[in-house]
Amino acid sequence: MKLVKTIVPAAVLAIAFAVPALAQSAGESMHEAGQEMKSAGTETWHAAENAGKGTVTAVRDTSITAKVKESLHKDESTKGQDIHVSTTAGVVTLKGNVSSQATATRAQELTEGTKGVKSVNNQLAVSGSSASKM
Repeated sequence: MKLVKTIVPAAVLAIAFAVPALAQSAGESMHEAGQEMKSAGTETWHAAENAGKGTVTAVRDTSITAKVKESLHKDESTKGQDIHVSTTAGVVTLKGNVSSQATATRAQELTEGTKGVKSVNNQLAVSGSSASKM
């Protein structure tokens, strides 16, 4: 019985000291978890922001491509020519076959004059010519 009287108070005392230590450890863990969640939220925000910028660029490129195609279709020298237009980040690429070097030059001029075009990569080939690229 004497042993029980000694062990019980010692156990209670040990638990009393352990609980604050565990609580502090749990508090630190919760703080760390909160910081990690905040970091994950920030990273998700930045990813969404970048995705939004990519979408805006894609929409802008699609608009530029449409304007260039319309311009080429309305011009008498480029109308009906085999010209494929693609745009990436404002850089327009022209591919296909045209009837003359003058037509290829005119296509480039029309493209350069289109709002939003940063530069033109003219890969148009003149049909029946060995010097086919500009």
